[in-house]
Amino acid sequence: MDESSINFHTRKWVRPEDLNANGSLFGGSLLRWIDEEAAIYAIVQLGNYRVVTKFISEINFESSAELGDLIEMGLIATRFGRTSLTMRAVVRNMITRKRILTIDKIVFVNIGEDGKPAPHGYSSITYARDRTPHQHLETGSIHLPAAPTDGSEEG
Repeated sequence: MDESSINFHTRKWVRPEDLNANGSLFGGSLLRWIDEEAAIYAIVQLGNYRVVTKFISEINFESSAELGDLIEMGLIATRFGRTSLTMRAVVRNMITRKRILTIDKIVFVNIGEDGKPAPHGYSSITYARDRTPHQHLETGSIHLPAAPTDGSEEG
C-alpha cells in the first residue's frame, strides 16, 4: 500500500488499558480508534453527522505496538459513491514508521433524516473544513469560529 497519498494526523499513545494479555496493543482497541477516526473523516468529507460504517475489508496486522509506543493513523478517501465514501487506512509507529496495520477498504454510508442512505453530492476530497456540519440534531447549532479567508491560521 502506497503511503505517500495518506496524511497522518491522528496519534495515540499506547497505555496500559490498551494492552492485551500478551502485553501488546489489543487489536480491538486499535480497531475502535480506526472506526472512530474514519467516522470523523467521513463526517468532514460528506458534511453530515449521520454516517454509518457499512463495510471493513480484510484487516492486515503487520506488526505490534507496545506500552508507551506512539502510533499514528492515516486515512485517505479512495472512492465517492452516490451515498457512500470508501477510504483506506494505515497505522504505523510514529517514531520508527513501521507499519502496524493496513485496511484497504472502509466504507461509510451517508444517512438522511429518514435513516436511509442519502446522496451526498461529493466526488472529491476536501482538505479544508468547509464541509464540516454546523448543526447536530441532538445538540442544536454548533457555533464555530469563522475560518480565516486569507489562508492564514488563527491561533
